[in-house]
Amino acid sequence: MVCIPCIVIPVLLWVYKRFLEPYIYPIISPIITPIIRRFWNKAAVDQTAANPTDQHKAAECNGTSNGSTANGPKTVTDKKAD
Repeated sequence: MVCIPCIVIPVLLWVYKRFLEPYIYPIISPIITPIIRRFWNKAAVDQTAANPTDQHKAAECNGTSNGSTANGPKTVTDKKAD
């Protein structure tokens, strides 16, 4: 049994995205765009975009990449080895 909000909310979101947003968005976008730019400036976007590559390079320099260590990958031994 599925609760009513689990059915109604996705249907309302689909109706909004499909039918209402093409008419509403052009009206509200000139109002919302300056507000978004004030809080989310380009420097912040550039800074977050640069961080993942820097972190990946730092992980390679430290000898760790994707969970492996400088001593090699960690292996889990089975306790029921016969």
